[in-house]
Amino acid sequence: MNKDRLNIVFFGTPDFAIPALKVLINNERNVSAVFTGHGPVKIIAQEQGIKVFQPTSLKKDDRVFEEFKSLNPDLCVITAYGKIIPRQYLDIPKYGFINIHPSLLPKYRGPSPVQTAILNGDEETGVTIMIVDEEIDHGPILANEKFKVKSEKYYPEVVRDLAEIGAKLLIETIPRYIKEEIEARPQEHKKATFTKMFKREDGRINWNNPAEKIYNQVRALNPEPGTWTTWFTRRSLDEGRKGKVINILNVTTCDIVNSQETTPRQVPGTVIKVNGNIAVATKTCYLILKSIQLEGGKVMDAKSFVNGHPDFLNSKLE
Repeated sequence: MNKDRLNIVFFGTPDFAIPALKVLINNERNVSAVFTGHGPVKIIAQEQGIKVFQPTSLKKDDRVFEEFKSLNPDLCVITAYGKIIPRQYLDIPKYGFINIHPSLLPKYRGPSPVQTAILNGDEETGVTIMIVDEEIDHGPILANEKFKVKSEKYYPEVVRDLAEIGAKLLIETIPRYIKEEIEARPQEHKKATFTKMFKREDGRINWNNPAEKIYNQVRALNPEPGTWTTWFTRRSLDEGRKGKVINILNVTTCDIVNSQETTPRQVPGTVIKVNGNIAVATKTCYLILKSIQLEGGKVMDAKSFVNGHPDFLNSKLE
């Protein structure tokens, strides 16, 4: 067998997986099949005439496993597939399964490493190429690359950059791995940290938090599951009525707009104007609202929203 002409089966579903699949195709790697869910990877595979599998379960579908075996893969590549690979699959390819994971393992194993890094205000994360075993993001490391997280970048931008870095690192790593020029390094499992799937309730903003923490929450959790707050006018508070949900899509911290008044004198959650900007008081300073959306309405910049809803100023967000 020509070691540069591998029979590769690719596993991946969302946008993050696209650069890796494209780099394999563009570098004349033989991608014989793609396992995917409902996402853009399927479209690219079909355009390239690559066989597509969309199993609902790898564990329970014996027919799919037999078809996978018949592909006789030399190597399988995973990136953001979303399903655990059963032991019986791992044993089939000569060179096993390798995975692109967007963190510096063993930090941030699990489903949301990029969002978690941004949420925690990390200034650095990265990409790891690892050998897959039966545990989640647990296998030995083949290569990794660090990435500086710029404070103004939101999740979609960061994850896009990491996907490109991961694809480049993948295509550099595969030939060295096959030729046994890389010695896989076991992870330091005692240092492992784990991430979770974020839900809608994780996006609710607590205005009693420091502005920087809220800013990172907005950066990390948009577009999904989104960050939001409840808007109460004075009248709704007086009458004990329910507030209205407002999605907070884009913000900046007060220091970015050179506010002359950075220490709030208002109760956290109070909406005011600061230097012509629509701002909300937090525990530490004002947070400037840039792009917001009244639930069921269209996305608007905050100043335009106030033009249509003047009672938003001096109201309370919770």
